[in-house]
Amino acid sequence: MAKENAITDVFQRINQNLTIRGIIVGFIALVMLIPLGMMQGVVKERDGLYRNVLSDIGRTWGGQQIIQAPILVVPFIEKHVTNVTIKDENGKEKIKTKTKYVTLYSVHLPNDLNIDVELDEQHRKRGIYKSLVYQANLSLNGSFGRLDVLSLSDHIHRVEWDKAYLVLGLSDTRAINSVSELDWNGEDVDYSPGTKLTKLLSHGFHAKLARLDGAAEQHQFHTIISVNGSQGFRFAPLGKVTKVNMQSSWPHPSFQGMTLPSEYEISDNGFTSSWSISHLARNFPQTWVTSASGISAQEYNLSEFIAGVDLFEPVFLYSKMTRAVKYGILFVCLTFLTFLIFELTTQVRLHYVQYGLIGVTLSIFYFVLLSIAEHTAFLNAYIIAASVNIGLITLYTAAALKKWSKAMVIFVLLAALYAVLYSLLQLEDYALLMGTMLLLSVLMVLMYVTRNLRANTSDNDHIPQLDNG
Repeated sequence: MAKENAITDVFQRINQNLTIRGIIVGFIALVMLIPLGMMQGVVKERDGLYRNVLSDIGRTWGGQQIIQAPILVVPFIEKHVTNVTIKDENGKEKIKTKTKYVTLYSVHLPNDLNIDVELDEQHRKRGIYKSLVYQANLSLNGSFGRLDVLSLSDHIHRVEWDKAYLVLGLSDTRAINSVSELDWNGEDVDYSPGTKLTKLLSHGFHAKLARLDGAAEQHQFHTIISVNGSQGFRFAPLGKVTKVNMQSSWPHPSFQGMTLPSEYEISDNGFTSSWSISHLARNFPQTWVTSASGISAQEYNLSEFIAGVDLFEPVFLYSKMTRAVKYGILFVCLTFLTFLIFELTTQVRLHYVQYGLIGVTLSIFYFVLLSIAEHTAFLNAYIIAASVNIGLITLYTAAALKKWSKAMVIFVLLAALYAVLYSLLQLEDYALLMGTMLLLSVLMVLMYVTRNLRANTSDNDHIPQLDNG
């Protein structure tokens, strides 16, 4: 009997020693990494499913659109005459003249190109997921200068002006809503599918210019296009001077590409932006020669210089959840430290099982938040999940500590922590700074509370343990 009492006394003294309790509670906090790790796996899985839905919607509605237009193509025929020495059946040498005709294409870019773009954002829903898409309304106008095709080759036999055509490159032609007729020098011309030079532009459409006047000093054009797209919109500055004006009611643009807009304005009502780009910024000229196969002495990549915008969703659900889970262990540690501070200032102790249950409740908060946020606004889901969690832990603490006043301190602490967490989730550029300031603030509070601790204090040796059954 005396031996059992001695063993019990040892366990009680170990339980009352704050250092040992702190180590055990710290171990319990580390065990909470297991449910938090499971939560990270769930978030990653749901994020992957969400991105697959976005990809499927993009394939059916329209992907990222890139406009590369317009390009004027004029076919011409080169005549190559060569003399070949051959031998007849008697062994006599003869000179035979061979004539070869080769069809090539002169490619001309506009002198001035003006593109007006209006991006009308929309949402498409599949199941519980919503995808941000847009409808782009484009207006293209400008002019070409004099088409000096004869200067491109010394072997031109005939320029086929009646077979010239204008090409408009568009990355996803399946998503076209409507295209107006081409206004070419005041005359309306219909479009036909395909670019006819797939090595130069793989996707797009063209308009035949049967009445092209090669001697004219200037050629005016204008066309209107309506097309669906997702993620972002890009344009290729093909004009000698390209001016692009873009506007949208989406308030979160992310400008992309080889050059940024010269002017832009962003507000809660949307954004406007404008580019003015010289042809000197790119690596291909205004005029060159190509072949139908795309194999020629002059090959250029029209996609090497593009610019535009992405319709950026600043902090969407799964990025918020990933960031929130990363702060999970911090929340567990701060809550456990609060209870340890109670044990420094009161004569009650929580059982280790109670620490574990509180830690599990803190971890389950993220499952509750994710399951609700997939069906409603994130703020509403966050308020519901936080209220349930704070209420549950407060009631449990009140029952364990037998004091509502102490439980209300926990209530205030958790409410403040969840308020800070929500602020961190809403921030992008300052999230790290805010998280660091939170840690420093907590550290200062702990230093203040524990400033009077002594290594050999007898006050804690006789603190009775709360009987939790």
